[in-house]
Amino acid sequence: MSQERLVIVGSGPAGLTAAIYTSRATLAPLVIEGTQPGGQLMITTDIENFPGFPEGISGPELMQRMRAQAERFGARFRMEDVTGVTTGNESISVVLGDEEITTDALIIATGASARYLGLESERRWRGRGVSACATCDGFFFKDKQVAVVGGGDTAAEEAIFLTHFATRVWLIHRRDELRASKYMQKLVFAQPRVELVWNSVVKEVIGEEPTGVTGLRLQDVRTGEERFLPCHGVFMAIGHDPNTGFARSVLDVDASGYIRTTPGSTKTVVPGIFAAGDCQDSVYRQAVSAAGSGCMAAIEAERFLAARGH
Repeated sequence: MSQERLVIVGSGPAGLTAAIYTSRATLAPLVIEGTQPGGQLMITTDIENFPGFPEGISGPELMQRMRAQAERFGARFRMEDVTGVTTGNESISVVLGDEEITTDALIIATGASARYLGLESERRWRGRGVSACATCDGFFFKDKQVAVVGGGDTAAEEAIFLTHFATRVWLIHRRDELRASKYMQKLVFAQPRVELVWNSVVKEVIGEEPTGVTGLRLQDVRTGEERFLPCHGVFMAIGHDPNTGFARSVLDVDASGYIRTTPGSTKTVVPGIFAAGDCQDSVYRQAVSAAGSGCMAAIEAERFLAARGH
């Protein structure tokens, strides 16, 4: 069993920002970056809304730069997955398989994973027309036709947002009525650019090289009839799953698994454990807001350690 002052779990914008701040504070954090480092931005082709990059930057390059910046100031990295967290007698431990690391403070920044349909064609065109974030990628579909898959508030919000760019937004739902709130339904039905596609599921995402997505093969769930829907992009709005399973036994989480933190803070119910980014943010889910909460967690962890003489 090894001992650390600070462990950061996660290597997306929140985790790496926390690593930059805490390493500059000479805390030499150990970052457990996971076996798939970088988070959701690793499958994002172009980022044009992260401050400081007027020409845009790819997700992998942004993550590489942030990692190099943290490493420059003394952050250390391990490419492994944390399988558990234990607490007791004012101690905190993270479990990596058969190994246990005790730490004085812990920042959890493991993000969330967007739900996808699980189609092979969906994976093939991800980042080239298939997205799970209209706020991130909607701008790329200016004056084009796009589709949104889902029927809840998120799907309704994404569809309405996309009308700022797209000429037509197809909202595809497997049932004959939306699950969204009555207010959101009213907004959708009042939006002339949104057209509902009821009782339908996506069977295949169709695309062409090098342009990307060209349409969807849909199936009517009642009749089994299939048809082609032309579009240039498809946004999956069927929810997100926070990557918090390893810590739910010791932390307070909501019904969806998001870590609850003190309002206006990244503090969790366990002193010395902080949560930042999409693993505790079910609302904004943006790279820049994740980075901001990573900064908050770093400052709070530093103050926590200083108060205890570290």
